[in-house]
Formats: sequence, C-alpha cells, structure tokens
Amino acid sequence: MSDDRYSGGGRDSRGGRMRRRRICGFCVDGVKHVDYKQHDALSRYLTEYGRIRPRRQTGTCAKHQRRLATAIKRARHLALLPFVSE
Repeated sequence: MSDDRYSGGGRDSRGGRMRRRRICGFCVDGVKHVDYKQHDALSRYLTEYGRIRPRRQTGTCAKHQRRLATAIKRARHLALLPFVSE
C-alpha cells in the first residue's frame, strides 16, 4: 500500500500541501512597542496600494497585529506613510 496518507508524504488530511506555521517576527525579536517612527520597517506590512496586510500573510500574532495597525495609522497621520499609493 503506497498511499501518502500512511507514508507521511507531506500532505494534510484534505489532500493539500502542508505549510509551515509562520512565526511572529515581533515575538521572536522581543519587541514590546511597535514604533510608528520606523516608517521603513512599517512599509513591509503594507500592500502596493497602501493597505495593511492581514495576519495570514505577514504571520504576526494578534497582539502585535493590533499594535502594528495602530502604528501604521499614526504614521499615516504624520505623513510618514501614504494613505493610498497609485
């Protein structure tokens, strides 16, 4: 019997490929406060249109995603980051 379900062939129970779990970069670095003045670091978490990337794309935990959104919004109000980019 050469079925992948029993041989551990790198598939999940639904037949799709298994993905590695993303790790929150803020938790790994031990960041307590997400600084709104670091606009170059915050721009990594924006799409090309200027929208905030969701957790499932960036891999951040819920706590740091909330702090990240607040920091991005503060940086936008101070014109460090754009609200919309074309």
